[in-house]
Amino acid sequence: MKMLLAIASLSVLTAAGTASAKDYQVTGTVVEVSDSKIIVDKKGEKFEIAKSAGVKTTGEVTVGGKVTVYYSMTATEIESKGAAKEPKKKK
Repeated sequence: MKMLLAIASLSVLTAAGTASAKDYQVTGTVVEVSDSKIIVDKKGEKFEIAKSAGVKTTGEVTVGGKVTVYYSMTATEIESKGAAKEPKKKK
């Protein structure tokens, strides 16, 4: 089962033009919903998406219902593994 974790959040762009992550959407059947996440099944592929308590919600979201979730991927940590190695020269 492929799980996708993304942080669903509302953000306000500044007048200076803050760069934003690419937006995505998934439509499917609700498998699980809580205050902190929603799991949506799209043709057998499950998407687990974190959400904040203040996320905009239209209508009632219930298990078994059909929804469209709009989200963006946001890094929570980046760990460098060092500089890229140069390829060996052929003799």
